[in-house]
Amino acid sequence: MSDPFPAVAHDHRRCVDEALTEAARLCEGRGVRLTALRRRVLELVWQSHAPVGAYRVMELLGAERGSVAPPTVYRALDFLVQHGLVHRIESLNAFIGCRAPAASHRAFFLICRACREVAELDDAELARTLDRRAVAAGFMVEEARVEVTGTCARCRRMAA
Repeated sequence: MSDPFPAVAHDHRRCVDEALTEAARLCEGRGVRLTALRRRVLELVWQSHAPVGAYRVMELLGAERGSVAPPTVYRALDFLVQHGLVHRIESLNAFIGCRAPAASHRAFFLICRACREVAELDDAELARTLDRRAVAAGFMVEEARVEVTGTCARCRRMAA
């Protein structure tokens, strides 16, 4: 498997542009509005491959627009999560842009302690294994979230 973390020198503006274009296309197709505020919150979440907290989004918006109430930001983030445009990283109480919002999938996350970047994995085999083991235990899965914390290859190389 190749490194799921983006290269340091990758064109991140392209990541952001593609995410915004895809979000607009998906929202239009679903008949929901990607308002200017929702779009800007999505753009702020996509500023890097590191997760961002709601209060950081609020600070950034506040610097641009003046005071922004927490419910405004949380409503925008809830919309983006509901429509699969961002994922909530529970262990960090933060959000990360979804790399494949058009595809129905279960995302699994690798979280680097050193650089704080998060890689999203879409692994059908892992999803099937989790489902199979849950069924064998008589358990009905309502939601599955896998967040694995460690150190990415780039950070390990830099530390060596």
